[in-house]
Amino acid sequence: MRTVEEYLHYLKGKGFQFQEDAVGFIYFGKHYTNASDEIINTAIELTLKAQKSFDGSFYVSLLETFIQNQINNRKDAISFVKNHELLAI
Repeated sequence: MRTVEEYLHYLKGKGFQFQEDAVGFIYFGKHYTNASDEIINTAIELTLKAQKSFDGSFYVSLLETFIQNQINNRKDAISFVKNHELLAI
């Protein structure tokens, strides 16, 4: 499992460029929700897939939804968004 920092570095290698404010939102969401790196990384991934770029408010909202619904891993997060039709993935 990658840390958030490792995941952002991985995405940068794939061509995703995050502005400073986006990175700030990512770490704000992490501290605000106290979510695991796995959930943070999954929220980043799903945000990019849904929005085609990083949308900080969408990301934080998605994180809050995961925490409120006690989603603790990537598999459950993806199942949750599919089952609730939150994203077309």
